Amino acid sequence: MLSELYIKNLAVIEKTNICFEPGLNVFTGETGAGKSIVIDAINAILGQRTSKDIVRTGEDKAVINAVFTELDADVLKTLDDYGYEAEDGVLMIQREISADGKSSARICGSPVTASVLREVGSHLINIHGQHDNQVLLQPEKHLSILDAFGSVEAEKEAYYASYRKLVQLKKEISQIDTDESEKERKADLLRYQIQEIKGAELQPGEEETLENDKKALLNYSNILESLQNAYASLFGNDDMIGAADGVSEASDALSEAAQYDGNIGELSEKLTDLSYQLGDVAQEVSSLLQNMEYDPRQLDDIEERLNLLFKLKRKYGDSVEKIQEYLAIAQEELEGIELSDERLTELKAQEQQELMLARELAEQLSVRRREAAERLVMQITSELQFLDMPNVKLTVDFKKTPLRVNGKDEVEFFISTNPGEPPKPISKIASGGELSRIMLAIKNALADKDNVPTLIFDEVDTGISGRAAQKVGLKLKSVAKNRQVVCVTHLAQIAALGDNHFLIRKDFTEDKTYTNVHKLDFEGRKQEIARIIGTDQITDLTLKNAEEMLLQGNH
Repeated sequence: MLSELYIKNLAVIEKTNICFEPGLNVFTGETGAGKSIVIDAINAILGQRTSKDIVRTGEDKAVINAVFTELDADVLKTLDDYGYEAEDGVLMIQREISADGKSSARICGSPVTASVLREVGSHLINIHGQHDNQVLLQPEKHLSILDAFGSVEAEKEAYYASYRKLVQLKKEISQIDTDESEKERKADLLRYQIQEIKGAELQPGEEETLENDKKALLNYSNILESLQNAYASLFGNDDMIGAADGVSEASDALSEAAQYDGNIGELSEKLTDLSYQLGDVAQEVSSLLQNMEYDPRQLDDIEERLNLLFKLKRKYGDSVEKIQEYLAIAQEELEGIELSDERLTELKAQEQQELMLARELAEQLSVRRREAAERLVMQITSELQFLDMPNVKLTVDFKKTPLRVNGKDEVEFFISTNPGEPPKPISKIASGGELSRIMLAIKNALADKDNVPTLIFDEVDTGISGRAAQKVGLKLKSVAKNRQVVCVTHLAQIAALGDNHFLIRKDFTEDKTYTNVHKLDFEGRKQEIARIIGTDQITDLTLKNAEEMLLQGNH
């Protein structure tokens, strides 16, 4: 349960420490005193979104600390799942909100994310806020209420898994099952492209080779003249000795000299090697000259091949390698189209099978919901009759829908509060006071399912008074026998039934406003309840009435 709440620099609260106890804890105070700030603080502790605007004016940050004791197994398991440990069975949560908008939270001194804090908080406290009644005015929210009461999580998960698979199959079928003419057009285009690329018989590096051959043909005359000059220089002619012959003669001369002087031997060997190299070069030059041939048609063929490569690169990629990559992709895509009919038949068979399963699971879920609806109607009707709605008749209206994410059911709560009147949608006929009591009854029904140790009701008494208010108070008192209840109220009938009573009061100085929270003793409670039931002034009569209410509420 929530044992202690420390608030510092939150809105108009400078500093306060609230010690909660088991049973029914009630908060009262004049309108505008700051009762909602306490609820805001608890919401912050539970990981809800906060705003820098709630930091007290002139302060750097707001600090909220909460202490929880008597932790149940669900809370301890959740803490353990996320790597936290309650020290000696005590859980401490801290939240800081900076004036610059930054926020941080800790569990037992260790940092925690807002999402984890919300998960932990969901096992600690359930808050029924002032605006929760609006859920009843939104029929689309009624199904979630019924599902929570019916504990149908397993059936919902099984159905959703099948539904999600069905949606995926439909999506895949849609992607394949395009317009037949469009599919054939695409296949024809791919076949043409594949044939064009494969027909070119592209070779890696051939473009560079072709460019080199083209350059050689364009410069045939210069190459031929240069080779002839080189040949003449190497082999000589009638007028001069060639370089190859000259080096050979020099090598022979040095070889002879080396017979008489060993120092010349190394030089002779070098010249001999050079002679052999020149001989090889001379033979290669001679071979090139013999093979030199100019054919204009060869240049035309090269130009034609280069033009083909240019066209293919412009269409499919800027290199031979990229064109080959495009070819592989096109072949794979064409294969997919050609196999799509077979795949489509297979997918449609899977779709029909999954559709049958989804319908079966949706029906199982619907049956569980209808069973839960009967129990919910009985429990809420009993609760509402106790809450001074003796002629109430509640029904859950089911409509069948096509399969969707939550199944095949659309539900809406119908109610009749007067004898002889047929039930009609709650959203259209229920008054504010009736909505408050219906929501209280629903909260009590759901509380029996989730076992959250602390329930908080923020002005659950909206729109009610008199006998109905007394009944609501008695219901809260009854619930508080098994779990901790915190209630913010403006009704004396409910406040008088509290086991613990806190007054939220706003005080003023010359330049600042302060909200303080005081735990009231019997005399303090009598004064506060007299204020609530009184008019402009507290009189002996209102004090006497307040005392009687307190004595009756706690006997």
